Amino acid sequence: IWPDTETWDLFRDQFMWFNAYISVVQYLQFRYQRGQLYRLKALGERHNMDITIEGFHSWMWRGLSFLLPFLFIGYLFQLYNSYVLYQLSYLPSATWHVPVLSIMFLVFFVGNTTTTVMVIPNKLSEKVILRYRLMSQRISFAKNLNLQDKSEKEDTSKLD
Repeated sequence: IWPDTETWDLFRDQFMWFNAYISVVQYLQFRYQRGQLYRLKALGERHNMDITIEGFHSWMWRGLSFLLPFLFIGYLFQLYNSYVLYQLSYLPSATWHVPVLSIMFLVFFVGNTTTTVMVIPNKLSEKVILRYRLMSQRISFAKNLNLQDKSEKEDTSKLD
């Protein structure tokens, strides 16, 4: 929709780089989400139809902490796009598209950053809860093993 003007020519290369970077980030998000679904399927918390293929292939896909820097770089790129478009809106060849896109990129930056920052504490608390759940399972498993060992020792001492 944006007419082929000087402002478009000045912004086009930056926008193409932004699109390429966002494509990489979307692929990383896809891998992360696919791995999370696989983990939930393996734990029996999801059904077969929720997942298509296998989960994580290497250490880099294991957590959201790997993905966060890429997300925040993308958000900063959105802020930078907003700033550049704002500066371009003062050129005489700028049409109404330029300030509107500047505002849209700013709204995307604020919304994405706010949402991600709000998700991080939830993920950390889920991780702590999961860690305590695993520890309690290990402790109860160890207690059961100790009780089983004691009963086996008593049984063998009775046989002697």
